[in-house]
Amino acid sequence: MVIVRDGRVPYHPAALKFMKPLLILFSSFVILHSSFSAQPNIILIMADDFGYECVTAYGGESYQTPNLDRLAASGVRFEHCHSQPLCTPTRVQLMTGKYNVRNYLNFGTLVRTETTFGHLLKKAGYATGICGKWQLGHEKDSPQHFGFDESLLWQQTRRPPRYANPGLELNGEEKEYPQGSYGPTLINDFALEFVTKHKEKPFFLYYPMILTHDPYQPTPDSPDWDPKISSEAKQRDVKHFAEMVAYMDKMIGRLDAKLGELGIRDNTLLMFLGDNGTGRGATTRFKGADFPGGKGSTTHSGHHVPFITSWPAVMKQGRVNRDLISCADFLPTICAAAGIPAPENSDGVSFLPQLRGEPGTPRESLYIWYSPRQRLDLTVKEFAFDHSHKLYRSGQFFDLKADPDEKAALAGSLSSDQSAAKAKLQAVLDQYKDARPAGLDQQFQEAMKNQPPSEKKKKKKGGK
Repeated sequence: MVIVRDGRVPYHPAALKFMKPLLILFSSFVILHSSFSAQPNIILIMADDFGYECVTAYGGESYQTPNLDRLAASGVRFEHCHSQPLCTPTRVQLMTGKYNVRNYLNFGTLVRTETTFGHLLKKAGYATGICGKWQLGHEKDSPQHFGFDESLLWQQTRRPPRYANPGLELNGEEKEYPQGSYGPTLINDFALEFVTKHKEKPFFLYYPMILTHDPYQPTPDSPDWDPKISSEAKQRDVKHFAEMVAYMDKMIGRLDAKLGELGIRDNTLLMFLGDNGTGRGATTRFKGADFPGGKGSTTHSGHHVPFITSWPAVMKQGRVNRDLISCADFLPTICAAAGIPAPENSDGVSFLPQLRGEPGTPRESLYIWYSPRQRLDLTVKEFAFDHSHKLYRSGQFFDLKADPDEKAALAGSLSSDQSAAKAKLQAVLDQYKDARPAGLDQQFQEAMKNQPPSEKKKKKKGGK
């Protein structure tokens, strides 16, 4: 007989015997579900003109990068991440997850009909912010148009100095700072304020750094720092590149420390990469040999970049990964980490499983469609490559293991292995033979024809 007290029906002792395992199982499910469903904070940092040879963890011998090395030692260091050879092409591909063949218009432009990772995470409830270098359109509302709630940017509506005594745009409004201010520090301050403000909810911070792009000038930590200069032409010397690398690493360490202070470091996915090869004129000692900066080149020195990730809640020990990674892969990976679907038209492949220590679906090859400035003649370099070979649309074919700098294309009869490698890469190129929308090139040509002579001259010289 069951006695009812205060309107409650107690469990019968015999029933409780069977309920206890079910309660334990249900509780375990709730705990497991909550740990996997909690959206992580996501921070994507991208250095400007910074090749993989510059990081000590990769074998660099010229510069000090203790914070990057520490993140690599406890996270995942990817050995084969590849960008576009130049800044704007990389930024467009990174933010949209599409190869440049599909949506790249010209240097300094992101077509306003494109969807970015800012849009996607904002829609998913993330607070979104961007700070650093823009160079994707001069419209006052550009960052907000592309999905970012808050922004502090250089080269948005104007192009003043970026380092000593810079001009920046805060949420589209021109902002000036006291004499002696340093652009990279101001931008890092914004990053610290952003993560502090949004520590109670998931946030996405895209941090395309100003450093380490030429002009190579002293930093506030340099012995010859001059807080009064206001020109990018002054104190310009490649000897300052090492100081700029050190300051960039310092800013990354500063942000990492803030995340720890706020108690949100464990569930923050922090990713760092370079946007293209190191600037021309900067030569680095790498694994016992000189390594000239190759920005703009389609050899490995132009597009092989560092990529380091850290996510303490997921990465319990340091690992090195040799999978091929494209800058198109970041958008679907970020979406997967946030628990949202990536656009179906993305060319990227999520590497989230690799971050978790799982095999994932590694790429067999990478594809690059590269237009340096999209000149009026529409000059393009297009190629596919894997760990051992590279094939250009022009037919040039290289053995990357024997000839990593592509000094002599393979000619004459090929070995069976070489023939098989070439056929595989040709099949990749064939996939994108007709992928370029005709309207994009027509749009660019019309824009070039209608530009004033002074603007055409600027386009011919190119931007920085």
